[in-house]
This record gives sequence, structure tokens and C-alpha cells, in this order.
Amino acid sequence: MVKEIERAGIPVVHMCTVVPISLTVGANRIVPTIAIPHPLGNPALTMEEEKDIRRNLVARALRALETEVTEQTVFEK
Repeated sequence: MVKEIERAGIPVVHMCTVVPISLTVGANRIVPTIAIPHPLGNPALTMEEEKDIRRNLVARALRALETEVTEQTVFEK
């Protein structure tokens, strides 16, 4: 689905826990997340630490959306 949305001219960020799968399906902008059961956080952390993790991931995804790409790109930081 990511590729079809991109083909329509809408940039998409695929946030995922298993980057090789995203690469296999052809996602162009990939943001690695935390872990399979909790991709956008860690329930063992405090609420404030959770917010920091989520804020960082969303900021990374927004930077990825703003970035023009010509090939698959993984946005690590």
C-alpha cells in the first residue's frame, strides 16, 4: 500500500520494527521503531520518557517526509 500511495504523489513514511521487511516491500522512507510488541514506546519507562521517545520518532518521521528521496532510505537519526 505504501508504494501505491507514493505512486499517487503523496510521500509516505513507513515506521516499522523490522527494517528488512520494509525494504523488501519497497517502502521509500523507513523509520525504525522500538520493538515488535511496542513499536512506538516502552511501557517499562516513565510517562515522560515515553513522550520523549514518541516525540523523537514523530520528529524523525516528519523529517523523512520533508526529504526528497530517489531510492529506499532508512532514517536512523
